[in-house]
Amino acid sequence: MIGIEIFAGAGGMATGAVNAGINVLMAIENNPYAAQTYLANHKKTAVVIDDIENIKEIKFERDNQEVILFGGPPCQGYSYSNRKTRSSKNPKNWLFKEFMRSIEMVNPDWIVIENVPGLKKMDNGFFLKAICDDLHKLNYTPSFKILNAADFGVPQKRERIFIVASKKGIAFDFPIGKHENEHITVKEALSDLPKLKNGSLEQKLKYKSQAISEYAKKMRGGKRVVTQNYVSKNSEIVIERYKHIKQGNNWNDIPVNLMSNYKDHTRCHSSIYRRLNENEPAVIIANYRKSMMIHPLEHRGLSVREAARLQSFPDHYEFIGSLDQKQQQVGNAVPPILAEAIFKKIKTYSIL
Repeated sequence: MIGIEIFAGAGGMATGAVNAGINVLMAIENNPYAAQTYLANHKKTAVVIDDIENIKEIKFERDNQEVILFGGPPCQGYSYSNRKTRSSKNPKNWLFKEFMRSIEMVNPDWIVIENVPGLKKMDNGFFLKAICDDLHKLNYTPSFKILNAADFGVPQKRERIFIVASKKGIAFDFPIGKHENEHITVKEALSDLPKLKNGSLEQKLKYKSQAISEYAKKMRGGKRVVTQNYVSKNSEIVIERYKHIKQGNNWNDIPVNLMSNYKDHTRCHSSIYRRLNENEPAVIIANYRKSMMIHPLEHRGLSVREAARLQSFPDHYEFIGSLDQKQQQVGNAVPPILAEAIFKKIKTYSIL
């Protein structure tokens, strides 16, 4: 099967597609650093750095193979955490129309659209219905479901909605996670990674210990050194706040006198200053730098490699750009292991 990706980001979905045996021929991404990350890790894929609105034609050799068009349009407008522009008035929320235009250019056999679960309820389901209606008009049969990455072996409670549409009239039966009753924990995912300091910028370090889980062994893939051990440097007052927060808790553990620079600290979002619980999967790894997400045992933020592990990126995956850009790429990505489950299930229909 052939894959074409739009709104490609840093290549999380593509990694899952490749692991499922999909030949990803082309990717389109407008962020130059995310595109460079994609290209650095997917050297066989042609990466076009441009806005999808500027693309008027998508050419490739089909060779009688089935084609999958996939991608995740920007989702900030649909997110529950977006309280300002979460409505039909946000122009970014209409970028799914570019997905529809891309369908007409590619004429794929399968379509996979990924987004935040808020898409299902926003404006009483207006956007989800609009997407499905447009797919029907293009003679595709859409199915959708919200999946939790933790159920599929990702050490993170990250829900995403997937819309899978078939040109052959197939009502897609979504895969069932094999880890629903036994999630992979933060400890199992991270315990072999090196101990770091606040502001660490170590490109290469040795692993701290042997991997204690099959998941960690899979992520290591035979590597002997850990790369991209980059941690944001927080101020002394922020580090002092970290010291008061217990595993699984957030800013509520911080003494009031240490929050004096906040106009009203009681209105902080529940995800702010969250220390991960080592005995559970991580909470959502999104903009983990901005939200001050804390390592479960050390008084610092997460490194790029630790966040990538929690997203199920293998340790050989390298992110390009400034530290902020690397962190954003990791947080925005689709967990590869979750994407892989979707693509593997699609391939079973091709076999049939």
